[in-house]
This record gives sequence, structure tokens and C-alpha cells, in this order.
Amino acid sequence: MGEAAIEILYEEGPCLVVNKPPGVLTQAPPGIDSLELRIKTYLKGREGKPGKVYLGVPHRLDRPASGAIVFGKHSRAAQRLARQFEKRLVQKVYWACVSGKVVPAEGTWIDYVRKIPEEPRAEVVGPEHREGREAILRYRTLGTLDWGTWLEVDLDTGRMHQVRVQAASRGHPVLGDAQYGSTVPFGPQHDDSRLRAIALHARSLSFQHPMSRQIVTVVAPAPAAWGELGIQLTE
Repeated sequence: MGEAAIEILYEEGPCLVVNKPPGVLTQAPPGIDSLELRIKTYLKGREGKPGKVYLGVPHRLDRPASGAIVFGKHSRAAQRLARQFEKRLVQKVYWACVSGKVVPAEGTWIDYVRKIPEEPRAEVVGPEHREGREAILRYRTLGTLDWGTWLEVDLDTGRMHQVRVQAASRGHPVLGDAQYGSTVPFGPQHDDSRLRAIALHARSLSFQHPMSRQIVTVVAPAPAAWGELGIQLTE
């Protein structure tokens, strides 16, 4: 696995941030391709280490999404990063391209979301539902084009498929997200639907370095398919 296959955005000590490509699982059982496996293979080759390579995974990105994701290269770093996510100390900013015109142009969406039992999907439920968990995001419009609206999203919570399900529940599914009702293709149309992208990108992460305690902000370039939507991708 060459370095070109892993887009490293930041590396300092035991802290590593990479730009996850769409269509790749963050983690997977042994024998199945994943970003975790790719990075371990890359690090093992780069550092020439015998035996296993440790890589802690303090958070995940949905398979069809892309963007910034942080890993810990030793257990103490990974635990400290995970604690920041649990305490909502990490600032996560997403880009999302959705169908339709989002009104108002900026605002806050507050819902209750639950994972549908035995399905890899979530849904919005009423506040009285015992399995519902509060989901809060803030958004602002970056652009309005023929296909819909380009949003910047700040996540206050980290629920399953949160941006996807909250947008779709309002009639604005993320482009390419057939799982939540999108009929608009996005990116390369692989024969295997599991490899297809959706227009959801983890644009930036801000967190405290687990060892130095310095604040780190990392911005992830969007995949080429975003430019094909008519968005000017200035980094």
C-alpha cells in the first residue's frame, strides 16, 4: 500500500489525520478492506515494523462519506481522543449537497433519532420514543445551484447517519444517498452500490492534540466529484 493511497492531512507524534475516500469502511472484520487496514498496512511498510501495528479508532465516518478522520497510533493517545469525542469537545464541520432549496438559509435542526433495529439505517422519531436520542446540528447555506443546496453543517451531537437522516426527513436528501431517498446520482457509479459516494464530506476537525494539548484544526480537500457539481473547490 503506497503513500499515495493514504492521503495524510496531519501527523504529529501518535496523532494521525487522513482524508477518507468515499466507499471505504472505517473499520471492518478481518479479511475485509477498510481504512483502518489500509493505514496499518501503510504504517507497517513505512516504519518496517515486525509484528502488529497499533491503530486506535476514536470515531468513524459513514462508508459512502469522505473527509477528515483522526486516529491514535498508541492506546493512550487513542483513549484521550475518544474522550474528547464523548464529551463533545471536538468540532466537526461537514459539507453536504442536498436536493431542493433549504429554507431558511441557515438555522438549527433538532430531532430525535433512533437506529432501526436489525437494519443499517436510522430514522427520526418523536421525543417521547424510548429509543430516540436527541440530534442537534447547525447549518448555513454556502450556495444554491440547479441540483439543490450546498450546506456547511456543524454537528453538536454524533448520532448514526445524523446529517443524512435529518436532511432527508425535511425533504432534502444528500445527493447520491439512495438509502435515504435520493434519486440523484453522485460521483462514479460503481456496479457495486456499496462503493458509491454520497455528497457528504467531513470538511474539518478541530481537537486537542492528545499529548501536547495544543489545538489542532485540519481541513480535508473534497473529492473531485464535488467540483463536477459546479462548486468552486478552493483549498
